[in-house]
Amino acid sequence: MIGLVAWYVIRYPFERRARRVRIVAGGRSSSDTVGLASALLGMAILPGFYVATGIPAAADHPASLWSVALGTIIFCSALWIFRMSHKELGRNWSITLEIRERHELVSAGPYALVRHPMYTSFLLMGLGQLFLLPNWVAGISGLIGFAVLFLLRVDKEERMMLENLGPQYRAYMERTKRIFPYIY
Repeated sequence: MIGLVAWYVIRYPFERRARRVRIVAGGRSSSDTVGLASALLGMAILPGFYVATGIPAAADHPASLWSVALGTIIFCSALWIFRMSHKELGRNWSITLEIRERHELVSAGPYALVRHPMYTSFLLMGLGQLFLLPNWVAGISGLIGFAVLFLLRVDKEERMMLENLGPQYRAYMERTKRIFPYIY
């Protein structure tokens, strides 16, 4: 729960600032809404419900010190990447697939290694959740929520960036991977 609060504390100031910058392209689609809802369900609602109620207790498994320690390290790493991603995007950030006024390609910080470090952070949050929560349903729900969001959005996001940033984004795609440096 501390991780979820930290996630919101990181995101909130960027969300407030983003509202001040005019949107010139994109917007929320039905698949975008499904992806965001899936991520919210898997990474916040289900684990929060489990922590508050212990349901579904039938899916519990014994917690271990190594699992909690590893999950904490992974989740904290995810929050750091999440923060750095927001910081580098600045006024270009939005929760939905949008191009902002005077949108620029960001290729510094974590964006120097991967095109979508925010998705990397979500993947790591889901993995951290798996190790932190001693429940097979609540633990894995974050990875499932991430997968739905990623599969519904990443191709659309890259098409939108190519349409708006053209050869500059194509060159960026050629020198970076999507979410894992040097791998994918």
